[in-house]
Amino acid sequence: MSSSVTEQDNPARRSLLAALRGATGPLIGLILLCAFLSLTTSTFLSVRNGLNILDQITVLGIMAVGMSYVILIGGIDLSVGSVLALSMMVMGWLTNVMNVPMLVSVPLALVASGLCGGVSGYMITQFRVPPFIATLAMMSVARGLANMITDGQQIVGFPDWFTSLAIDRHFGVLTATVGLLLIVVAVAWIFLRYRSGGRMLYAVGGNPEVARLAGINVRVVTIGVYVLAAILAGLAGIVLAARLDSVQPSSGLGYELDTIAAVVIGGTSLTGGSGSIGGTLIGVLIIGVLRNGLNLLNVSPFLQQVVIGVVIVLAVAVETYRRK
Repeated sequence: MSSSVTEQDNPARRSLLAALRGATGPLIGLILLCAFLSLTTSTFLSVRNGLNILDQITVLGIMAVGMSYVILIGGIDLSVGSVLALSMMVMGWLTNVMNVPMLVSVPLALVASGLCGGVSGYMITQFRVPPFIATLAMMSVARGLANMITDGQQIVGFPDWFTSLAIDRHFGVLTATVGLLLIVVAVAWIFLRYRSGGRMLYAVGGNPEVARLAGINVRVVTIGVYVLAAILAGLAGIVLAARLDSVQPSSGLGYELDTIAAVVIGGTSLTGGSGSIGGTLIGVLIIGVLRNGLNLLNVSPFLQQVVIGVVIVLAVAVETYRRK
């Protein structure tokens, strides 16, 4: 009887382990972090604080999904913060200056973001420019373009229906922007888990030459991944604009580092070929919970950066030890 029960439990257990591939350590870390903060702060476990954490991680979470794909193929993208700013400025300029309907300006902003990713991917695949250099150059270009659109000035004021996406809680729980994050995470997880295209990403990250010999178009996959990461960065910029009811070219400074940190903390290997969307979500939650808890403890923002840096180093060290 017990053996039959074990056999029935195995598929469910295997499915759970697959969803959290390489992320069991970060999950334990998240649980311990929540336990510590619940003991040291009286408001951490409140429903209101939990909903605030979800609102705060929305932008980072959407960007981290795209970065997960990039790192899975063995790449890196330093331009996502600047692409986020460019997307915001394009949308704001089209809507408030050119009087283009927002339902048109938002897709055009995402197209502009995708073009940035396409250029980065083309430089990497066609001219063999290292991803670090290619995306570093795009980071500068996108930030410069974002400033040129309005000569460095911010744009304020959008339709009420747009800002309400980040304010109104449906059923008293989730905003539309948090719902968007959940949809992005779910689609990305399904793609990696059940679609052949998702397996291609692991193959390219594991060994690009072997993947090419196996019939995978490594160039197309690489460009597609960078385009997707840029579009998701642009989408995160739209979400941020809804939260702030304004856009400014300085938005997104340092976001690329937080995004990479979330992915690495979630167990995705910087060498490519190993990781999961579930792990990335846990990494995003760790950063969100850590910052929220440090704010509740009245820790200086400067010290918060030190703490997050230490967490990143520890996460990489644990990943290296695990791989050995």
